[in-house]
Amino acid sequence: MFVPHLNEFPSFDLIKLLSTCFGKPTGDTSVCILIDLPELSEMVNHKFLESNDFSVQAHAVDKFYNPLRGDLGKEFNVSKIDLFAFKTTFGSNLDPEDDAIDSSGNTLSLDKDVYPNYDIILAITDYSLTAPLTAKAKIYGFRGATLHGLNDIILNSGLSVDYNDISKQAEVFRAVLTQSDNFEITFETTFGHYTLHIDCEKQEAQKSHGLCPAGKPDVANLPAGEVYFVPSGASGSFPFRYSDGTLAEMIVEDGKITSAKFLSGDEKKVEMRNKQLSEDPATGIIGELGFGTQLLPFSGKDIQDEKIFGTCHVATGRSDHLGGNLTPDLFNSKMNASHDDILYAPPKTPEINVASVKMHKNGSSTEIFANYEPTSWLLDQVSSEYPVEKFAAVPV
Repeated sequence: MFVPHLNEFPSFDLIKLLSTCFGKPTGDTSVCILIDLPELSEMVNHKFLESNDFSVQAHAVDKFYNPLRGDLGKEFNVSKIDLFAFKTTFGSNLDPEDDAIDSSGNTLSLDKDVYPNYDIILAITDYSLTAPLTAKAKIYGFRGATLHGLNDIILNSGLSVDYNDISKQAEVFRAVLTQSDNFEITFETTFGHYTLHIDCEKQEAQKSHGLCPAGKPDVANLPAGEVYFVPSGASGSFPFRYSDGTLAEMIVEDGKITSAKFLSGDEKKVEMRNKQLSEDPATGIIGELGFGTQLLPFSGKDIQDEKIFGTCHVATGRSDHLGGNLTPDLFNSKMNASHDDILYAPPKTPEINVASVKMHKNGSSTEIFANYEPTSWLLDQVSSEYPVEKFAAVPV
């Protein structure tokens, strides 16, 4: 697996990032930065900056808010820049509470005071706001980006690239995968082999490429760089690694996880998952299959690591922000209405190997990845935009 070194990337350049992703505004532009905090009182006088527990939020202030208040803001035609906090959701893509607060302690409404009043909204948070913010963008007409889990590696690699180039890479890979019938992913652990079948029914593959041009309300997920599908069905099983290393086999039937089988570690975690699946079956619906398209170093955060070429991820839960039809109201509990990516990458899932990814399309079966390496066939298809000489290609 080819992983470039951090020193191969230019330093973070905020104006380059914003101008590439959104285009440089020709007129006055209002910008809002949203952060999440467990207690809104931490926002008053930016008290959260006194703690080492809020590194993501500190980056929001140091790398985005403060520069946009000064000369860089003038360069990007920023006429108004504000910073607000909302209460941490403690879940991926959960809808936030409507209350927000500014540094003076004034309470605001996200729906009434924030979303309708800004041209660009940047959510720099601990937990992903992509699905909720995308839904609000369609209602209120703003553009935005979600940059959850931001750290120094992401700033100086995934956010320092030229997204015009990343868009071209994503498109050439998308063209290879689009209109596939299904995918077959084979996993290996010390406990055995598992195969997950993902049905796509010849749908057009979508891409997350970082470009969010004027005239179309939308929200970019930054770093960007993936090709993805909203599955029409799924079956088989796949291994799942909990954050503490516990392993379970997820049994998939009719497009959703129906049960979890304990393999190793903390059996109570698996019992809790089975309880959740029983009480709220929508939490097991397979809502996404994604493949990374970028050449990036691993950052320790899924928002970047799932964008690395050679990795793949499936996701459970809501899919409305991806064009799917699973919305929060279809869950039995609002607190379960999340979109949770399950990333497979050597640093994230060392006990699990993705032995093979096969694409079934137009009556043919073609292996595109083996042991996280692109096959020689795939490299031939994407050679116009990828430095194929840097990969240890696996013969088909």
